[in-house]
Amino acid sequence: MKITDVTLRKAKHYLFVQIHTDEGIVGLGEAGNWAYLNATAAAIEKLAGYLIGKDPFRIEDFNQNFMRAQYFRGSVIMSAISAIDIALWDIKGKKLGVPVYELLGGRVRDKVRVYASPMSKETDPESLVNSYRQLKEMGFTAAKIFVNGPMRSQKEGRDEFFCGRIEDELEKVRLCREAVGKDFDLILEVHRGMTLPEAVTFGRAVEAYRPMVLEDPVPPDNYDTMAEVASKVGVPIASGERFTNLREFEVLMDRHAVQYVRPDVCAVGGITTAKKICALAEAHDVLVIPHNPLGPVSTAACLQLCACIPNLGIQELPGFCLNGAEDAMVRSPLRYKDGCLLLPEAPGIGIELADDAEERYPANERGGAAARRAFDGSVKDW
Repeated sequence: MKITDVTLRKAKHYLFVQIHTDEGIVGLGEAGNWAYLNATAAAIEKLAGYLIGKDPFRIEDFNQNFMRAQYFRGSVIMSAISAIDIALWDIKGKKLGVPVYELLGGRVRDKVRVYASPMSKETDPESLVNSYRQLKEMGFTAAKIFVNGPMRSQKEGRDEFFCGRIEDELEKVRLCREAVGKDFDLILEVHRGMTLPEAVTFGRAVEAYRPMVLEDPVPPDNYDTMAEVASKVGVPIASGERFTNLREFEVLMDRHAVQYVRPDVCAVGGITTAKKICALAEAHDVLVIPHNPLGPVSTAACLQLCACIPNLGIQELPGFCLNGAEDAMVRSPLRYKDGCLLLPEAPGIGIELADDAEERYPANERGGAAARRAFDGSVKDW
């Protein structure tokens, strides 16, 4: 079997790649660099020239080749490699007639617990409470809460001052905990939005509400800062969604900076590299929460990974697809039941794009070049 063509498809704010073979088998992948999809598409097109005429089974070799062929890497290149890698695994599974997880050691579970990741920052108390009650009624047993501060200052900066900021976020968590009860886990998404003193103060105060995760309490660029938060706070820390290199995860865990790692299968080098990160985490007694802010191919690829690793924490399910909003993007949507996604049994990654995906979901790139700003006009981390 040989690779004959590589094509790109854009739907909504997603970039999909299809790798075609001379046997009619088509592999499907997705790129993770959602803010720079045009640049990532150009990178895929360049890498595609190397693939034509080659055996698609040589996945590890391709992965290593693309990472080492030039000394340029970074998020655009790694997202391109990731999309290709996922599509190659899809081809291999389809050719052999098995789900990808069977090629990675076989499944260790029958379903994957997921948490709802609503992509909104509700601040009205009544609306906030109602939205989390609705998630529980939908069958979810866990959900994300954004606690990364106001998108825009509403009180001339007072909602960004130290004490007010901490108290506002604590009140948000308190309301959600009361709304869903104790049989429900909360993932607190700081989104790199706190300083070190804010993160430590908030992290200690919020322990009373028993959150499952404090995600990216500070920017992850300084491993020692993240480790300091982890050493002073009783809530388990998660980080790694912005990483694009296996060794970044090694350093993070070596510093004892996290209890959960968040590899993004569409950004870190595909299923190939993500599986290595999971093994590395297992050796460090760290659990895995795959990052999944993207489309159905990302979710399907994450499921293949979750199926076969022993140290899974939980899986993110993005708010874009809640209530079946993206079901028509694929021919047969993944199945959800009682707070879990069921493992697909179809060969490969288990899904196929619908023929009219682009028409149903017109391309609309997410994200812009303008940074968030604090009340005084200074730039805030995204």
